[in-house]
Amino acid sequence: MVAEVIINRTAKKLNKTFDYYIPKELESLILIGSKVLVPFGKGEKLEEAFVVGIKKKSEFAVKEITKIEDSLSDKQIELAKWMSKRYFCNVSDCIKLMLTPGTKSKEKRVQDKIIFVVCLKKNIEEIEFDMEIGKIKSKKQKRVIRFVTNNEGATISEIEMYTDCSRAIVNTLIKNGYLQLVEKKIERNPLKDKKVEKTNNLILTEEQQRAYKRVEFQIQQEEYKSFLLYGVTGSR
Repeated sequence: MVAEVIINRTAKKLNKTFDYYIPKELESLILIGSKVLVPFGKGEKLEEAFVVGIKKKSEFAVKEITKIEDSLSDKQIELAKWMSKRYFCNVSDCIKLMLTPGTKSKEKRVQDKIIFVVCLKKNIEEIEFDMEIGKIKSKKQKRVIRFVTNNEGATISEIEMYTDCSRAIVNTLIKNGYLQLVEKKIERNPLKDKKVEKTNNLILTEEQQRAYKRVEFQIQQEEYKSFLLYGVTGSR
């Protein structure tokens, strides 16, 4: 199977479809509306693209889709095509309007953040034994070890703040094999802190009520018409 894709770029010359083979393992996953990564250009650089059509074969020698990311619906793709013709702009620009905030381009894609946290490297019994025999003499080093024992996964900055010890103390314990830095991925959700306001029992103004009644009447009559609503920018 072959996918017709629109490259996610603003250049007018790219406002057309390009054919790419759909790998066998992705045939059941790639649909119209899927966002994919494809090799594009001379350098085989991966570019974001949107699947806008699927067909059995291509008349060109084409490359394979590399990876699937996320998807839009068929209706959204059709709407994007209509908007492109109506407003004389690229299909990819219209598709971007329908993407989740924070995922509109590969340059600005919301990525998971990688941080390094501090954990014990040796067993706590071994560390306490070294303290008893005087192998670890520094009070500050002992203070850091006790903090990490009770707060594994803290960052070096947090250790500095809560123990009043310098980064050098932590680095020495890491160098001596008592502590270790562990990579931790922080997942970022662009909608996590968005507050969704629930509206119940709204009281309409007189003008809003008149507009609502007109729309409601046409729906009840099953006469679906277009209505142009006037309002202040940002009003709901």
